[in-house]
Amino acid sequence: MRTQHRRASGRSWALGLVAGAVLDRRIPDPAHRHPVAMYGDAASALERRLYAPSRVRGAVFTVLAVAPVVAAGALVQSRAGTARTVAATAAAAWITLGGAMLGREATRMAEALEDDDIEAARQRLPNLCGRDPGGMDAGALARATIESVAENTSDAVVAPLLWGALLGPAGLLGYRAVNTLDAMVGHRSAHYERFGWASARLDDVVNWAPARLTALLAVVAAPVAQGDRRAAWQTRARYGDHHPSPNSGQCEAAFAGALGIRLGGRNVYGGRVEHRPELGHGREPAVADIRRAVRLAGAVNTGAALVAAALAWSLDR
Repeated sequence: MRTQHRRASGRSWALGLVAGAVLDRRIPDPAHRHPVAMYGDAASALERRLYAPSRVRGAVFTVLAVAPVVAAGALVQSRAGTARTVAATAAAAWITLGGAMLGREATRMAEALEDDDIEAARQRLPNLCGRDPGGMDAGALARATIESVAENTSDAVVAPLLWGALLGPAGLLGYRAVNTLDAMVGHRSAHYERFGWASARLDDVVNWAPARLTALLAVVAAPVAQGDRRAAWQTRARYGDHHPSPNSGQCEAAFAGALGIRLGGRNVYGGRVEHRPELGHGREPAVADIRRAVRLAGAVNTGAALVAAALAWSLDR
């Protein structure tokens, strides 16, 4: 009976993941009371109760914030039949995936820059990343957008799909909880250096395989963006480990090689300046490269959905 249930779950997860990927493209996320935003509000309330500049406190916070989400997803899938499991997986995928929104935001940035409206483009940047947009020119905004598309293609699409293939709705929701906590408390600052350590390290762990799958899919899909597969592979291999993040550099280097550009450089976050290593040996990014990056990300998203569905289906064997 347990084997039959696992087989049914594998098929149901596969169908649900594909359906959720389609829904992400067809149905925009709600502007208000998005489930992920509501989870963030709850996690913020928990943080206020537990915060102390302590790694132990931060680890307790991470466990208490993630475990109930995973348990809820596991409970739903353990009590649902085949049709309901498909529906639950599709709903969880739609909640957790953000590829379509990422593509729309990047496209709007491209439109603003193509219209030479730098001020509008600067106002749009916070929708893509946490850098200070003041003083950024068109090239800097294009680079920030492309780096965000590369990194978040893994975080917003490939990673949740991969974890959904392995663990169903529990994997989808659990991954999104971990990634949300990293965005909240995992960044480097005096306030979160110790408290956010556990959330940041857990996010690194759960994104290790997805980031490398993202890079591989970007290499395969390079011709979609008029790029070269060999250049993308060589750039990823040479520069992927140069980034401060063990995962983001894989994605950004592969995108840089596929697009024939150079990413990295000076970034400003809340008045704090970081000098990131350069990734790639091509030219500096141009505004036109944003749309190429969006096309490349779209191909990676499709490939990831197919890979995840095949992986989930393979659980039947």
